Amino acid sequence: MVVAGKLFRLSEQLPLSEIAVKLDGYCNEEPFEEGDYKFTLVREVSGLSAKESALSGVYSHDYVLYVFHRGKTVPLPRTVEALFSFNEVAGSVILTVVERKRVANFIANKLSELLFERVGGIVEARILPETLREFHRKNAEDTKITFFDNVDIPNVDKLSLYGPDLINTPLFEDYLKRGDLWYVVARSKETGYVVGVTRDASVTIFNLADKGKYLDYVNKEIYPLILKA
Repeated sequence: MVVAGKLFRLSEQLPLSEIAVKLDGYCNEEPFEEGDYKFTLVREVSGLSAKESALSGVYSHDYVLYVFHRGKTVPLPRTVEALFSFNEVAGSVILTVVERKRVANFIANKLSELLFERVGGIVEARILPETLREFHRKNAEDTKITFFDNVDIPNVDKLSLYGPDLINTPLFEDYLKRGDLWYVVARSKETGYVVGVTRDASVTIFNLADKGKYLDYVNKEIYPLILKA
């Protein structure tokens, strides 16, 4: 099982208590009608729960998917649903959306509209190249995959290395001189999780199914990387 998510930060700080007030009970219903097809599209925040310096909940959003059926295209409702968590860390508020990158970006923008009445109140969190290198060095022996961008070789955009022994190769050291680490997959020494981390704070744990444990991991291991940016 794989659990993926992405971390964001608030461009304008709001206390968790105010975030809770803005999100609590939010539900928007919109009727959809097309030919013989009628249903209600719902956007809502549910299951809000405050604990220590965290506020978590579930965001869901209905949309219409058109499918081909028996010679014609028909609309079908579908739902995007994701666990999210706002955390106060060192004077900042960090948002984690537990979903793959594209969906996490979409939900972050929707939450931004609810909190700030515009897109842009919630922005991408970033990890500095040198900070990602520190993460890699901490788990150097168990690094499996590395990607590099900002490469100084003309007409070469990215470089990558795969394999259990890549850390011991001269080629790895050469790539570090040629570009910046963009993506690292390594086994965490502390938890045993196999974790992929990018500089735009997309985090995937490849051997985990529990979303609560995912949030615990990013809280402990990834938040400190973001705060250095």
